[in-house]
Amino acid sequence: MSLLKTDPTAPPKPPKTKTREWADSLIFAIVAATLIRWATFEAYTIPSPSMEASLLVGDYLFVSKLHYGPITPQTPLQVPLTHQTIWGTGLKSYSELIQLPTYRLPGFSEIKRNDVVVFHVPHEAQYPADLRTNYIKRCVAVAGDTLEIKDGQVYLNGKPGVAPPGLQTTYFMQVDNPNDEVLAALRGQGVVDYDQPGGLPQAVAGPDGKFGYAISCTQATADYFKKQPYVKAMTVLQPQVQLFPDIADFHGSAAVSATPRNWNLDNYGPLPIPKKGQTITLSPANAAIYYKIVARYEHNTGITWQDGMIYQNGKQLTSYTVKQNYYMMMGDNRHNSEDSRFWGFVPEDHVVGKAVLIWLSMDPNGDFWHKIRWSRLFNIIH
Repeated sequence: MSLLKTDPTAPPKPPKTKTREWADSLIFAIVAATLIRWATFEAYTIPSPSMEASLLVGDYLFVSKLHYGPITPQTPLQVPLTHQTIWGTGLKSYSELIQLPTYRLPGFSEIKRNDVVVFHVPHEAQYPADLRTNYIKRCVAVAGDTLEIKDGQVYLNGKPGVAPPGLQTTYFMQVDNPNDEVLAALRGQGVVDYDQPGGLPQAVAGPDGKFGYAISCTQATADYFKKQPYVKAMTVLQPQVQLFPDIADFHGSAAVSATPRNWNLDNYGPLPIPKKGQTITLSPANAAIYYKIVARYEHNTGITWQDGMIYQNGKQLTSYTVKQNYYMMMGDNRHNSEDSRFWGFVPEDHVVGKAVLIWLSMDPNGDFWHKIRWSRLFNIIH
């Protein structure tokens, strides 16, 4: 084996300038920070009340990618296939995008029931998965489970699931006289409406024309108000919307189930959660459940929806073998959360990481002296 020797007669390389040293240091710092962010932890902010009261608007979180393992980029990479200069421009031509295989590096935990999970929202089909909006929800069911909700209670495989301590329901609280006493009680119980000035709910007319407040709160808070003399009724508000899988492809498809179920947010299922390696017999009764899995998440080609069934290259599919695990995600503010009940399963390759720590919390409605929620700093997320 030969060694390369330096020429003693060659002039020494000029030392790096201060500008070059700063530039090299900056590039190294950017690359190191990017790798750390991709592989270990990333900071996120809670922008909406869908996870209240477990997570509040204005909470700043650390999300661990070490738990489930970081995943390779899913955005196609542009690579130069030719190096010919485009005449008269001085630019070089680039001619192809290459999609790297999606691979998740090993983590030290599986995705578990009741984990608070950050993931790429599945229904923004116009973008690669890792360029979509990030959502944060609670994993209520894992691959292989059968999920059912009865009167707001989650059941997994026929047994009651664990309810998170901050679980919220939306009520219409009817009162005889909306006044400052009622507003003070709402503030005292921590009831917030982030769409209103100062965060206080505004009195509105209810379904029967009587006045009151539409509020999201925990069961304990609802029980408190039921005992107050100024409260005449507490009625659960149930949005009247079509849910998955009656609508097979949320926001953008005419794929509608041939067998409508008419489920609602509090009475939903039973729904089986697909598991990797599972072979499913497809029929008009269940095809809408699996349509997006076959058509989008698992990168099959030639998939169409016709007359309530899935077709590939013009031929009706009668069975399908699932290629990855799927999960059901729901917000803890159960009536104020756009989640899996609307758009279906979250594929495993859309999962970013596990929310583990609140490192800062800022109240958007707090004054200067109460802007920081000191009691939430460095809280572990459960």
